[in-house]
Amino acid sequence: MAELSLIDDIRAASRQMVRELGFMDATVAASGYPPSAVHTILEIGIRGPMTSGELGDFLRLEKSSVSRLVRKLIDCGELRETPDELDARSKLLSLTAKGRRTLEALHAFGRQQVSGALAALTEAEQRTVREGMMLYARALRQSRVEGEMAA
Repeated sequence: MAELSLIDDIRAASRQMVRELGFMDATVAASGYPPSAVHTILEIGIRGPMTSGELGDFLRLEKSSVSRLVRKLIDCGELRETPDELDARSKLLSLTAKGRRTLEALHAFGRQQVSGALAALTEAEQRTVREGMMLYARALRQSRVEGEMAA
């Protein structure tokens, strides 16, 4: 087990990152949308069409939350539902033209935010940040999955 001061330092840094990235605000990334909606647009834009069930599993959201979220984004013109050609019982969620414009704006905002932060670091420090964050994200996921398997 890692020492308590290391654990507390990582927890403090995680909380600070959440605040600095704007996730404590009602809306994020200058989008007018809450974090779950922003993540929905980003992930569908990056991964391509998916069902509500797949989206819920990926974002780790409950079915009822996903249903409300998807309905809101459809009503706002960001998403559309189309029948799944492989399974007529399912509908695939994809971005509309408006959703693709929102996606590009989210990417531009996020890239600018990260670029600004990285500008304060050396190239070696930038690589250290990337590697550390990727390792930590992978370890968090692995820990969660192992915990779910044990339950």
